[in-house]
Amino acid sequence: MRIPFTKMHGLGNSYIYINLFNVTLKEEELSDLAKELSNPNTGIGSDGMILITPSQSSDVGMRIFNKDGSEGKTCGNGLRCVAKYVFENEMVKTSIFQIETKAGNVTAEVHGTTDYVESVTVDMGVPHLERQSIPMQGPASDSVISEPFDVNGDTLQLTAVSMGNPHAVMFVDDINQAPLYELGPVMTKDSRFSEGVNVEFVEIINKTEMHFRVWERGSGVTQACGTGACAATVAAILNEYAERDQLITVHLAGGDLFIKWSSDGHVWMTGAAVTTVEGYYNKD
Repeated sequence: MRIPFTKMHGLGNSYIYINLFNVTLKEEELSDLAKELSNPNTGIGSDGMILITPSQSSDVGMRIFNKDGSEGKTCGNGLRCVAKYVFENEMVKTSIFQIETKAGNVTAEVHGTTDYVESVTVDMGVPHLERQSIPMQGPASDSVISEPFDVNGDTLQLTAVSMGNPHAVMFVDDINQAPLYELGPVMTKDSRFSEGVNVEFVEIINKTEMHFRVWERGSGVTQACGTGACAATVAAILNEYAERDQLITVHLAGGDLFIKWSSDGHVWMTGAAVTTVEGYYNKD
């Protein structure tokens, strides 16, 4: 079987995109296909697979599979790439449209032309702070803001935010000294997070600028995480390092995202999306 694909990335966070308007895949094979495509030695190489699908509630839909085969609910970098793909391929007719995810419908606005979309702004919705929404062990309705969290003999100050998927945010003095590789793989599978968690370390530069690194559940260290950058911005504001309605520049390993948590509760993310490869994958 020859599967047409497009490889795209948002600040280095790369996925293999498959347009299900043009090809049919078997549901029971999707997890294994994501692992197969993501393998850099025997497949294409990526952080996972994203399917562009028909939707009954939005203009288009998307499904996200991590490189370990697990399915995610949403992906900020993936949303920007999907928006670029469907606009440039004239699958939508206006520059503002809706994308359905497993975490709900979101609004995207592309900046550019049908020949080339330069950047995309996405309404990432309202962050959820209750333990039951993360989900995280403890009193269901409580929020977790700078709470002591013991792991591997260390005590960290953790702020938990759900942006449709779970994030554990810690602030450090020097991003280059953050224990990402030591604690990321441990925390992401910590039993206190029943569905796992994305682990972020953040260094505050000033009220409108921060450094950010991430260990993503199902993928490990990635160059960028859009929902993580949004969660980090929310966490910074909750901890009084930043303010609402201000555009925050988040420096990720792969580049910059621009995030704003508005007074109406919605988090807005703007960043680039890039197409790198188009072709066919030969599946046995």
